[in-house]
Amino acid sequence: MSHKVTVGWDLGGAHIKAVLLDQNASLCEAIQISCPLWKGLTYLETGLDELLRIFDRPISQHAIAMTGELVDLFANRAEGVARIVETVKTKLSTSELLFFAGSAGFMDASNAITHANLVASANWYATASFVAEKLEQGLLVDIGSTTSDIIPFCEGKVQARAYTDHERLITDELVYSGVIRTPLMAFAQRVPFAGQSVGLMAEHFATTADVYRLTGALPDGADQAPTADDYPKSIPDSARRLARMLGQDFASDALSTWVQVANWFSGQQFDRLNAACQRSIYRALLNPAAPIVGAGVGCFVAQRIANSMGRRYIAFSDLVESSDQLKSQVSTCAPAYAVAALAQARDRL
Repeated sequence: MSHKVTVGWDLGGAHIKAVLLDQNASLCEAIQISCPLWKGLTYLETGLDELLRIFDRPISQHAIAMTGELVDLFANRAEGVARIVETVKTKLSTSELLFFAGSAGFMDASNAITHANLVASANWYATASFVAEKLEQGLLVDIGSTTSDIIPFCEGKVQARAYTDHERLITDELVYSGVIRTPLMAFAQRVPFAGQSVGLMAEHFATTADVYRLTGALPDGADQAPTADDYPKSIPDSARRLARMLGQDFASDALSTWVQVANWFSGQQFDRLNAACQRSIYRALLNPAAPIVGAGVGCFVAQRIANSMGRRYIAFSDLVESSDQLKSQVSTCAPAYAVAALAQARDRL
């Protein structure tokens, strides 16, 4: 069966993720680019233009999910949804536009604005819905640059206990912790160091990208965000930023010390996310054979959580037919792929 050539978009506050599926539902492209939307809508406009140039082919439909409506460029989420929808209409007007609204499915632009509460930050629901169609049950753990989504699914259905950002923060199905942009001051007030407990500076001196560069876990090309001090992303620079959090200066002969501190911070994040996963599994009554499905640029943490629980781990990319070259990209762009696949499945109904 022939499908409409479809681009799936995940329009975030820090990145745009886009996936191209051809008329055979084959994955052709999966790309993430930086988009600091809080600085202005021009970043979204130029980002859309850049990706359309890369795709460089007629596109029948665009399936759009978003989280960018929550950036402080907008007075509230409803305004954010409306302005993002209008920007998308301007840039993608030659194709059919489908805005994802969670359990309500897809909406046109007018209805998306009217039902902003359903469209806002619904990207996680697309990923979970796609995974739920592929597996009997399990736990989706999508760990991105800034946030983590922890969503149980069973019998082909998403089993989330909450929907909005606020509700999901209560249930820990949304954890505001990622592997690139999260400031380290969010992890603790004190850090064990040289046999003492040291107060942590409440300053945006370092982020989780510095931690995972030092531990060696950060995938190549994963970090598209500027560093906290706008200096390079080298190992010594990451160690220097980390040292500053403890009121220290970095010396090259002490690198191993800062690797140890980085491992401590990664352990703090692991413990928080692992606990959230344990609660979700318990609440959803998932059986011991239910796997953890890892997605996002931080899927290496999801795999570590699965290993610690003795559960089977499935990478999101393993649920997608793609070349080896696109495997890592499609995991990073999981919501964009999911919303495109759901749009094409909708056409078959």
